[in-house]
Amino acid sequence: VVEDCIHQLEAVGECAVFGIPHPDWVEAVHAVVVPRAGAALTAADVIAHCRARMAAYQCPRSVEIRVQPLPISGTGKIMKNELRKPFWQNSGA
Repeated sequence: VVEDCIHQLEAVGECAVFGIPHPDWVEAVHAVVVPRAGAALTAADVIAHCRARMAAYQCPRSVEIRVQPLPISGTGKIMKNELRKPFWQNSGA
């Protein structure tokens, strides 16, 4: 649902959404977004777009804008575990 909402933005090329550790909520929604070539996109743009279309608890609390493509598995799926790993390595979870 969150990824579908983010993909509605014309400037978005790729995105992945997953939970990251949060001190108060156990997990918070985090999005990693790769803009289309030549498109201007900020984390604030993504968050504002989601807040206007979804319930507050569904919206990303943080957004990372990346230039490099998201890691893709041999079956063509985004490797969310690779994106998630740095956030959870030192979380104690």
